[in-house]
Amino acid sequence: MSGKLLKSDFYYDLPEELIAQDPLKKRDDSRLLVLDKATGEIKHDVFHNITSYLKSGDCLVLNDTKVIPARLLGVKEDTGAAAEILLLKNKGGDIWEALVRPGKKLRAGAKVSFGNGRLTAEIIEVLPDGNRLVKFLYDGIWEEVLDSLGEMPLPPYITHKLKDRDRYQTVYAKYEGSAAAPTAGLHFTGELLDAVRNMGVNIAYVTLHVGLGTFRPVKEDNILDHHMHTEWYEVPEESAEIINRTHESGSGRVICVGTTSCRTIESAATASRNNTNIGNRNITDKANHRGLWNVAPGSGDTDIFIYPGYKFKVTDALITNFHLPESTLIMLVSALGGYDNIMKAYKTAVKERYRFFSFGDAMFII
Repeated sequence: MSGKLLKSDFYYDLPEELIAQDPLKKRDDSRLLVLDKATGEIKHDVFHNITSYLKSGDCLVLNDTKVIPARLLGVKEDTGAAAEILLLKNKGGDIWEALVRPGKKLRAGAKVSFGNGRLTAEIIEVLPDGNRLVKFLYDGIWEEVLDSLGEMPLPPYITHKLKDRDRYQTVYAKYEGSAAAPTAGLHFTGELLDAVRNMGVNIAYVTLHVGLGTFRPVKEDNILDHHMHTEWYEVPEESAEIINRTHESGSGRVICVGTTSCRTIESAATASRNNTNIGNRNITDKANHRGLWNVAPGSGDTDIFIYPGYKFKVTDALITNFHLPESTLIMLVSALGGYDNIMKAYKTAVKERYRFFSFGDAMFII
């Protein structure tokens, strides 16, 4: 890797046929690549054997956000031309921040009709980044209208139609608000989570509503010039206590399921009350600095951007999918697993014909 952190440093060749188009029949039948970040050693396994790599006292951090059917296909009221609105973030009431298509035709004042007029959208403002503020008009209950008219917002690299909406939700999805699934959690079944609990692993739920900003391509050659969009998160008090107890005692690892869970707890990390003078100084040996950082309960917006050189405050290990070349997510996993280790692991995954991206296989960075 060059000394400057270039976007091109995070590129890898991926044959198109390795992009998973459909979920497997059984969630936990996905393959699992296990990477030891200390040694670079790689093992190959199956996801339902994840319990072999967990131990009593560990803590799994799960993002319980729920994907909404955020993709709306309609027609412009004045011309009848096809139009698409993708909901990103509720701004209060019936006003949403959204992506629209075609952008040039949907300026302030334009109206789009869905379901033969059951739902109408009016563009009320064009934002500086090109997103729109959209006001919706309808009769009845918003969630029911959206459920009947909206489609799941699958990423553009998935071209197959999703037959079962639930397969783009985790089995523990609870709080609606995401425009994309926290895909690392898609591998867990209810039975597997029960097995994890029964072996003495604690589970802490956090919420981060996934926006498309996380997945937007990095356009700048120098990744430090990339601007992350904000996403809303919440850490309940009970979850903060579970994570902090694990982190401070040293009896187990804090294992994030997915980059969204990782970004949530790293955003919520704060200097512990007993070490208020450490500020944001780098901690090079986490094992000897347990208790310097706590996860604070609460909610807020985060635009945290994690890339190589970042010192993780709370996260010890990560269960994640395989990410797009040159994306902020492959930069995050490179920060945790080590750049050379991750690029080697991705090259190995391609060679071994792993399935990539949202419906693909998993990696466990330990």
